[in-house]
Amino acid sequence: MTDLETPMAVPRAPALRRAAPALLGYAAVRALGLVVLAGWSAARGKSAYTLLTARWDSLWYTRVAGPGYGYEVRLPNGDVHSNLAFFPLLPWLERLLHAVAPLSYADAGFTVSLLASLAAAWGIFAVTDVVYGPRVGVCAVLLWAVLPVGIVQSMAYSESLFTALAAWSLYAVLTGRWVTAGVLAALAGLTRPVGLAVVVAVWTAGVVSFVRDRSSGARDGGADQPGGAHTDERASEVSSAARARRAPQTTGAPHATRAPHITTADAPPWRRALGMLLAPVGAAAYVLWVGHRTGRGPLGYLDVQAGWRNGFDGGYAFARFVADKFTSFPSALAGAGLILGVGLLLWLYVTGVRQRQPLPLLVYTGVVLALALCASSYFGSKPRLLLPAFPLLLPLARALARLRTGRSALVTAGVAVASAVYGAFWLNGSGPP
Repeated sequence: MTDLETPMAVPRAPALRRAAPALLGYAAVRALGLVVLAGWSAARGKSAYTLLTARWDSLWYTRVAGPGYGYEVRLPNGDVHSNLAFFPLLPWLERLLHAVAPLSYADAGFTVSLLASLAAAWGIFAVTDVVYGPRVGVCAVLLWAVLPVGIVQSMAYSESLFTALAAWSLYAVLTGRWVTAGVLAALAGLTRPVGLAVVVAVWTAGVVSFVRDRSSGARDGGADQPGGAHTDERASEVSSAARARRAPQTTGAPHATRAPHITTADAPPWRRALGMLLAPVGAAAYVLWVGHRTGRGPLGYLDVQAGWRNGFDGGYAFARFVADKFTSFPSALAGAGLILGVGLLLWLYVTGVRQRQPLPLLVYTGVVLALALCASSYFGSKPRLLLPAFPLLLPLARALARLRTGRSALVTAGVAVASAVYGAFWLNGSGPP
């Protein structure tokens, strides 16, 4: 399904300069979204900054950053909402910024999200650049920016921070930086429960690489040793891949993209093993700490989530929610829209498989999709829970990259305006995003 053996040269141009067009485009889209939000909120007598920093989950994070864990709300129906449900990395960073700068916890959360969103955009570009080249990388970043729920990237939520850590961890896996991948996966595991997706991606890539090495060693009979024939063959492949990246495109479509060829095994076995061992440390440490604090053992975190009516039921609750929409005509339109939306997500994932996306990306995206769609959590939050699943955008980015630059810019600008208007309408609504 995915080529894990043919190495690809990492781009040699300075990383920031190479990513500059994507980052500038991303900043412009997010600035547009914030301007529209400010205008819309002012017209309704609300504070856009409050919507971004001091409502819904943002408040829960500041309560962790300030008083610490232990705050909970008991609802009339008996549910218990505990701030133990919120992973600690974002509030730790809020507390750090509050200590070193004249910022409130809310200000610190907003600052972290702005910086993390830029880091996430850079990481998405880096991953896409390695797989498909810089033009598709720019398109992928812009598509991530103009998502209908893209305004969440500027909120004092943990989505931007998590996406940054996940993207750079995946980039490290694809380029053979296993220890870095493991450290970033551990940090992602301290950010959101979906950090499991990064861990599974790192572990899957590691296991496949070890299996491939074992089968290759048995087949070559030691030719993989330094100076052997296999090493020479790999060096030739790296050189060929580097020349292919520098060669001008000659196809009919401008800047046509190529099929991905990625190596995940060009590192000493001990580095791969260390990266795999580090990857689950963050999530495991927090879940075990919550179990110890609550006195409920390793499953204590699941009990905390149950107090929020969050759980994994294979999508049963979500399916019932969609089915209930068809009990009346106006809501049936919303139900049809939800079905179309889920169908689009699955189609994009299948397209990624057919286009032979690297295995770590497919595994990561599959886990994010499963956790978002099959959880029994608040259904209005599912769109933002899918924000980290950026590899789903790669088929669309490839299609956008095939358009002429002017047409591509026009399409992106139109969608950016629509996204900004929808984001302003969404945040000024009654329910949490």
